[in-house]
Amino acid sequence: MSDLPRVSAVVLAWRTEPLLRRCVEALLASVKVDVEVVLVDNGCTNPDLPYLSALPGVVVAGTGENVGFSAGCNIGGAAATGEYLALVNGDAIVEPTALARLVEELDDPTVGIAAGAVRLADEPDLLNSLGNEIHVLGVSWVGGFRERDTRTEPTETAGAMGAFVVMRRAHWERLGGFDPLYFAYVEDAEISIRTWRMGLRVVNVPDAVALHGYEFSKVSFKFYLIEKNRLMFVTTVWGGRALLLLGAPLVALEGVMMLLALKEGWLRDKLRGYGWLWKHRAHIRARRRTLQAERRVPDREWMRVLTDRFDTPLINPPGVSVLNAVMSGYWRLVRRWI
Repeated sequence: MSDLPRVSAVVLAWRTEPLLRRCVEALLASVKVDVEVVLVDNGCTNPDLPYLSALPGVVVAGTGENVGFSAGCNIGGAAATGEYLALVNGDAIVEPTALARLVEELDDPTVGIAAGAVRLADEPDLLNSLGNEIHVLGVSWVGGFRERDTRTEPTETAGAMGAFVVMRRAHWERLGGFDPLYFAYVEDAEISIRTWRMGLRVVNVPDAVALHGYEFSKVSFKFYLIEKNRLMFVTTVWGGRALLLLGAPLVALEGVMMLLALKEGWLRDKLRGYGWLWKHRAHIRARRRTLQAERRVPDREWMRVLTDRFDTPLINPPGVSVLNAVMSGYWRLVRRWI
């Protein structure tokens, strides 16, 4: 048996997944770790799937049905045997030392999640994410998008981008994996913030690199998922006093997002999200009770990792400069009471 740290890398295979073969082969070529690739068939149509499934070190899970990113990762996590669990997108190609570098960072007992520096596959000198920003109102986006990485040391980040993260499997199991009702999007923000609330840090490591075939597609179903998930995220994770003090800005943001949805043609999907939240209100109440009970760090402490400014080139809400000025002033005023 190898004395190297054993890492189970969960890779979801969905639809054609053109970079899947390169993704799996790169993981298997990782150095200084003993890698098990858990390949989850989440409705994959890539002809390389049978070949990859037969490779030594690859375990196949899933039924071939698309159960979503959240549930698919849970299936992969349940099949994992390693001490460490990595989540790696099927369109992400890790450098040989990247997994070992993240495992090394997890030797620090204060670190709960170690995320890699994700770069753009077609422009590898530019970042996809050096960690995700999370707003005090629950909106999340990739940080450092299209910037050059000048860091020489790991940095703390509010959110770990789910395209390439590593954690101890024990921490994943403590979290209970992802809530499958997220289906896709925001679930990485949730486990990151829950990690902070448990008294552990989330870090992004500049010399643990993965190249990501990233494309931000503005399709209405994506906005439906992001928006209803954002509201479930905030209402289950934020404490009662924080929700009360942020109530007015949260309502104002809903008005802004409704205008944006109307302008960009996904208003029906925004409204559909409200219907979903009402239908699943019992789950949300139960989820809130569970997540509030697990918190070990007061809101005023963990909320320091959040930002009060919208600073993303991917979504540009109307009146964003005014929104930032008002929100920054308001947050400075009320955060002492959280």
